[in-house]
Amino acid sequence: MENEKNVLCAANSYIEKFYLNEEFRKLPEEVQKTLQILCVEYTEEVGGILLLRFDEEGHLQLETITEDGDYLYDEIGAELKIRSIEKRYGELFEKLELYYEGLQSIRRAERASRKTLRQGEGV
Repeated sequence: MENEKNVLCAANSYIEKFYLNEEFRKLPEEVQKTLQILCVEYTEEVGGILLLRFDEEGHLQLETITEDGDYLYDEIGAELKIRSIEKRYGELFEKLELYYEGLQSIRRAERASRKTLRQGEGV
């Protein structure tokens, strides 16, 4: 699924799990830990699910999801927490966007290389 490829990481308060996309396992350990801490802190404070996902332009988006009937989810607190995270981790997010841009460039180059190889085999 293409959307799954764009997910950097997520935390889920309902099942108390943190997920880091395998494509980003080469990030420095410190960055991985920081991502885990910020995601888990968010879900512990306001509940729900927090996704860090890259949009089509490569910008990192913080997306929240709640289960139907979750009356403990703090919608106002969630918005305030998102703003706080964006402010506190803005520099990290900018670097992650550059990292993602690099990954996308590598993917494009690999696809072009495979296409060229396939065309060469057809000769």
